[in-house]
Amino acid sequence: MDMIEEHNKKYEFFSDITGLAMKVYNNYHSGLLESAYEAALKYLLELKGYKVERQVQLPIYWEDVKLDQSYRMDLVINDKIIIELKSVGFVDKEHRKQLFNYLNLTHVPYGMLINFGSKGLYSEWYERQENTGKIERIKLL
Repeated sequence: MDMIEEHNKKYEFFSDITGLAMKVYNNYHSGLLESAYEAALKYLLELKGYKVERQVQLPIYWEDVKLDQSYRMDLVINDKIIIELKSVGFVDKEHRKQLFNYLNLTHVPYGMLINFGSKGLYSEWYERQENTGKIERIKLL
């Protein structure tokens, strides 16, 4: 297997999940609340054998003290992929920053930003480097 095939195989789950999101988009189109897309995508992912948690609480700490504030991550798949869903006109840097914060707070290795916006389905794929904490955008080659 050459390097391109290895790269694409390593990240094929991204395209698999994006394909399921496209099924949801083709069925519902744009204009619904994120929660509708979230429920449908969770259902399809579970049909494919993924372990999916929805609206996962992410507590916030100040040093070692748990604060009375938390975030909620839209979907967490197999404890290794965070999916942040949007239903907006366009994806902006604040949407990416939200996903990046989740990745850094949890140390989960992969993240996806999926937008069910009016211009069609859009997805971005990210990997968090454990040794540096740097988040890199992934593309299939």
